[in-house]
Amino acid sequence: MGTEVWLWIGFHVLVAGMLAIDLGIFQRHAHRISIREAAVWSVVWVGTALVFNAGVWWLRGSQAGLEWLTGYLIEKALSVDNLFVFLVIFTYFAVPAHLQPRVLKWGILGAVLMRASLIAIGAVLVHRFHWILYLFGAFLVYTGFKLLRHTHETVDPSRNRALLFVRRFWPVTEDYGRGAFFEQRGGRLWVTPLVLVLVAIETTDLVFALDSIPAIFAITRDPFIVYTSNIFAILGLRAMFFLLAGILDMFRFLKYGLSVVLMFIGAKMLISDVYKIHVGVSLGVVALILAVSVLASIFVPKPAEATLNVPESADAPKTGG
Repeated sequence: MGTEVWLWIGFHVLVAGMLAIDLGIFQRHAHRISIREAAVWSVVWVGTALVFNAGVWWLRGSQAGLEWLTGYLIEKALSVDNLFVFLVIFTYFAVPAHLQPRVLKWGILGAVLMRASLIAIGAVLVHRFHWILYLFGAFLVYTGFKLLRHTHETVDPSRNRALLFVRRFWPVTEDYGRGAFFEQRGGRLWVTPLVLVLVAIETTDLVFALDSIPAIFAITRDPFIVYTSNIFAILGLRAMFFLLAGILDMFRFLKYGLSVVLMFIGAKMLISDVYKIHVGVSLGVVALILAVSVLASIFVPKPAEATLNVPESADAPKTGG
């Protein structure tokens, strides 16, 4: 019990300290993030996660360590899929490069709180209702199959209902102004397009969370492993976005790999009471699937007409409503 308490405390102190350094010092002022800066912070976040994983392995044993690493790999891969959507959203709203880090900062902090709440709810449901694991498994198989059939589906932020709600009840400026989320104009409080971008990012992340959180419950039902691996997977997304933004279209087969991973994890959950697949085997299968999808994206020649699907916006960056 003492070890568990210290692990929880250590995790939150570590994350709070890292965020304070990253967001409070290096990202205090809005600026365009260079590839070098993004690469450094990507390495820092991944390295910190692996050091934490080593700590879990040492304090709780190899089984817990393998479960943590598998969960982190799955959540990281699924989180990387978010980057495609972020790129579409930023392109649609024509967000200036120096303002993109600010939006992602608040978007990822909001995602952390959202994931924590959903994980807590999921842990309670799994503990009280064992049958819900079958529901999670079936949902993951269905989601993986759907993703496999619609890998080239266009993301259209203009159809986001949350954005329509914001535009209906609040006046939105036609430009980004000084780069703030809210501005006083003519004695009236206006929201800037940055609010719309943030809402789009948060609502799409909620959709991704509904896929990714059930997936990790197929690996472990330990709330600590589920929570910490999930949070570590999304904390480095902001830096990774700016590192990979220019080459995301290269990973065109990643969605196929993710769909197979989701179906595998869903099937693992469905047969868990009949046959338990060892976590080491799960880790190997997931790593192999993702490696094949990435290598195929790099080495298989790309058709000349293949491009990133971004819906045209008649009013971006003018988003007044």
